[in-house]
Formats: sequence, C-alpha cells, structure tokens
Amino acid sequence: MSDHPSPSPAPAADLWASVDDLCGWLDANRPAEGREGLLLRILKLSEEVGEVAEAVIGATGQNPRKGTTHTWDDVQSELCDVAVTALVALRTLTPDAREVLTRHLARVTRRSLGA
Repeated sequence: MSDHPSPSPAPAADLWASVDDLCGWLDANRPAEGREGLLLRILKLSEEVGEVAEAVIGATGQNPRKGTTHTWDDVQSELCDVAVTALVALRTLTPDAREVLTRHLARVTRRSLGA
C-alpha cells in the first residue's frame, strides 16, 4: 500500500479544465512546433490504441509465449488514456473542443438512437 493518498477523482465539470491544463503543459514541453507538433499529437492516439490492444491480448492470455500479462483494470486504464489523448488532440485543433464534441455526440446519438 502506498504512503501517498490516492488523488480524488476530478468532478466531470473539471474535465475540460483538465484538458486545457494538459494542452498547456504539453505545449510548453513539446519538442516539435507548428504542423509537425499537431500531427505528432494526433498520432499519439495510434500509440494509445495499440496499448489498449496489448492490454486486451495480455488480459486474455492470447500470447502463449507471455501468458496473462494484464488485467481488465489495465484495459480500462488504457481506454481512459485513449479518451484523454483524443480530447487533448481535439483541444489542440480548436479552442471550441467542448462545443465540437457536444455537437458531434448529439449527431451520433440522434443517428444511432433516432432521438
């Protein structure tokens, strides 16, 4: 057990504030600027999705050489990394990321659920 308390989960209302903070931190620490930096930030999604696949393969023991190497909690964590990385990439593309996502989710919901 760790000597440090676990951080409290951020309320959902803080999601976009956290995304903004992460974008600012990444912007201040990125090795590539401009278009290249933007493209690399978007490509980070591919890396994160690969980590989801690795965790699923590890959780199901599909690699006979390695056996079971991950848990379903690992898969959940990797999926969260994908979601955060996508939101950060979207925020990098537009300061209106919250509105863009809200509109898109409404369209997908209407299309899928016929609301």
